[in-house]
Amino acid sequence: MVNKNLQNRLILQEKLAEVIKQKRLEQKKSISLISAEVGMTKSMWADMEKGIKDPQFSTLFRMAEGLNISIINLLGEAIRQLPEDFSLID
Repeated sequence: MVNKNLQNRLILQEKLAEVIKQKRLEQKKSISLISAEVGMTKSMWADMEKGIKDPQFSTLFRMAEGLNISIINLLGEAIRQLPEDFSLID
């Protein structure tokens, strides 16, 4: 089960990453610009867009603010892309 949980966590990170990148590109902002606007390093923002980092809630909140969307909308868009049977619980 540990393998399945890890796999699902990575899927969630990937979906969040896709939404974050899509929203940034829609606003035609570079990683340099938006990361500076929210007080993050460029590498941290880039890692989030690649799905490398498992972000803290406060980090997601800042990113959503920088993208001019609510944290609820950010998470909602990512959740809608998850498989129907998705779960992080065994």
